[in-house]
Amino acid sequence: MSGDTVNMYGGQDNKGIVHHHAAPPARSPEQAVRELLALLAELRAQVPAESARYIDSALPAITADPAVAPEERHRALLAVAGIAATVGAVGVPVVEAVRALLALLGA
Repeated sequence: MSGDTVNMYGGQDNKGIVHHHAAPPARSPEQAVRELLALLAELRAQVPAESARYIDSALPAITADPAVAPEERHRALLAVAGIAATVGAVGVPVVEAVRALLALLGA
């Protein structure tokens, strides 16, 4: 269930709702990488063998390690996002995880 649930009992001139939303906990790039790698393992099992090989070749560059060249990491992230986008709904979590990781890395 999502959204607001409002119960009002009596009163008059009731106007508006006060929302108390907490900010989501900040994730580190390392956490985002771990989540993406788990999603990629699931996706890999559901794509054709050729796509699985492309995912495998991108994995070494998908890291928060500053030793990996940013352009290499970016290229790998776009490659797996492209594969995920072509498989439809099953790939949506990977595409979203890639977007989140790129935002955390400032790309």
